[in-house]
Amino acid sequence: MPRVSPRDEVRLSKRMSELGIASRREADEWIAKGWVRVDGKIVNELGSRVRVGQLITVDTPAKFHQARKVTILLNKPVGYVSGQAEDGHEPAWVLIKPESQWREDGSGIRFLREHTRSLAPAGRLDIDSVGLLVMTQDGRVAKQLIGEDSLIEKEYLVRVAPTNGGPRLSSEGLALLNHGLWLDEVELKPAVVEWVNDDQLRFVLREGRKRQIRRMCEAVKLQVLGLKRVRIGNVTLGTLPPGQWRYLRLDENFGAPPAKAPGQWSEQPEQPQAD
Repeated sequence: MPRVSPRDEVRLSKRMSELGIASRREADEWIAKGWVRVDGKIVNELGSRVRVGQLITVDTPAKFHQARKVTILLNKPVGYVSGQAEDGHEPAWVLIKPESQWREDGSGIRFLREHTRSLAPAGRLDIDSVGLLVMTQDGRVAKQLIGEDSLIEKEYLVRVAPTNGGPRLSSEGLALLNHGLWLDEVELKPAVVEWVNDDQLRFVLREGRKRQIRRMCEAVKLQVLGLKRVRIGNVTLGTLPPGQWRYLRLDENFGAPPAKAPGQWSEQPEQPQAD
């Protein structure tokens, strides 16, 4: 039998994350509890390594534990930060309470206080931006949306004006917004950016650098007057009211739909809230 080199093996928790079985933290927890099997045998030692071709399965308690985790969709208003409280501003999670749950939530999930524990934003919206914010207890969802290899699209409606009353954005400036800009000495991935009316642009991005859209606009001499995230992958903000939230339904998934080319948008544009 050929000898297996350590270089041909990876940590079991890392492999489980790569396969989408669980987040690394979750995987380590399950391994320690004896809920993980490799080729049918229980592995309960942290740091254990496996070969890529080995079969990894989890026992029923792990599946039940994962099924109890929730993902919440919030329409974040201006004035709330996505993560921890900062500079006197409240974090968005304070809005996750029974009285602000959307009355039209069709998930069938009953609110439990434990749903607010270990709830973290999977992607951010700055304090002056509004719209769809995903908060989740599920490490798989977080990895799908903000992992290094994530290709999930995020769509924004952005109301803009020329800086200091300057000229309207040129065709060359619009082309740069689609591809050719650099931030923090890194070239940005191609985006889809188009006009939807005289003062509103639609952005579709597959990355999320800090204040990316605002800085992109600054680079082509535009100021952002309002920014609203309306879609993440297959999941849209829809008619969810500002400051209210709902659960992600079991029949929903973020997926990774392809970007539409400019001019192929079918829906009517919404007006983003001004800063």
